[in-house]
Amino acid sequence: MELNSKIYVAGHRGLVGSALVKNLKSKGYGNIITRTHAELDLTNSIKVAEFFEKEKPEYVFLAAAKVGGIVANNIYRGEFIYDNLMIQNNVIHQSYQHGVKKLLFLGSTCIYPKQCPQPMQEDYLLTDTLEYTNEPYAIAKIAGIKLCESYNLQYGTNFISVMPTNLYGPNDNFDLEKSHVLPALIRKIHLGKALENEDWDMIDKDLDTLPIEGVSGRSLLEDKVAILKRYGVSVDASGKAKVEIWGTGKPRREFLWSEDMADACVFIMQKRNFDDTYQKDQEEVRNTHINIGTGIDISIAELAEQIKRHIGFKGTFVFNTDKPDGTMVKRTDVTKLHKLGWKHQIELNEGVSLMYEHYLG
Repeated sequence: MELNSKIYVAGHRGLVGSALVKNLKSKGYGNIITRTHAELDLTNSIKVAEFFEKEKPEYVFLAAAKVGGIVANNIYRGEFIYDNLMIQNNVIHQSYQHGVKKLLFLGSTCIYPKQCPQPMQEDYLLTDTLEYTNEPYAIAKIAGIKLCESYNLQYGTNFISVMPTNLYGPNDNFDLEKSHVLPALIRKIHLGKALENEDWDMIDKDLDTLPIEGVSGRSLLEDKVAILKRYGVSVDASGKAKVEIWGTGKPRREFLWSEDMADACVFIMQKRNFDDTYQKDQEEVRNTHINIGTGIDISIAELAEQIKRHIGFKGTFVFNTDKPDGTMVKRTDVTKLHKLGWKHQIELNEGVSLMYEHYLG
């Protein structure tokens, strides 16, 4: 990419997209195109075609997607598969139609089987059954990988797929109904600390910034107590604060700072091509996607304890084993990424500190 290249970042308001725009600007790229969902609905094929015809981007980062945690993935199954398939199909196809020089498609490590051998290598794709709770989302992302591969092989395009591990960072989602595990834990433990200190000013500030089911800092005290309890933040009979965590706490997850992820994406767009993603002597070109992560995992219980220490919460955790754990172990094999020349910079301990600072504003 040249510094004056026309670059379209789809999903620029999201966790990855906003980090991509920040990274690109820091490197001197000044011709970046963005559209909000209100300005361009990427599920609308006619509108997407009109956008590409008008703007003619040279490079595309496809970071737009419908995303969420276990609850949202399991409840909104139809929306997750339909919306993501439509977004991908429209942007990837129009990139081909309008001669985009290179496209980077962002997926997710949920593409791998539920019982996937660890660490997860790119070659383990489609070798077993997917995790049920996020199967529709995973199938959509697998389709995106295959769409990029197929267009490259048939049409000679240069479309690369990357599969990030669990991401966290600035512009993350702290909505307790729809957020991923790390931001949800940070918010719940922060509220737990406020509750144990009877710091209602802190709780009111939190709820005013991000109300829960319409309950804000201006709501009645009993409503605030009730909504916190419903989302797992309460005081037990002895007056000690407790925070509920879904599942057993035993599942292990890998976390990557979103700005590291953005740096990896820009590196790949600058320095690597589709031909670099597979061995040339392969009879069948498969699994050309690239895992992006740290290769280091931690249990949910250990993560909660780490956040607890950082925030200074002195209460207890209650693990609700009636709730699903999801896949027990998910750790990426990042050998391919390292061979391509990139490695993460921000370790989890530093990232948690940065994330809490971001949350406090």
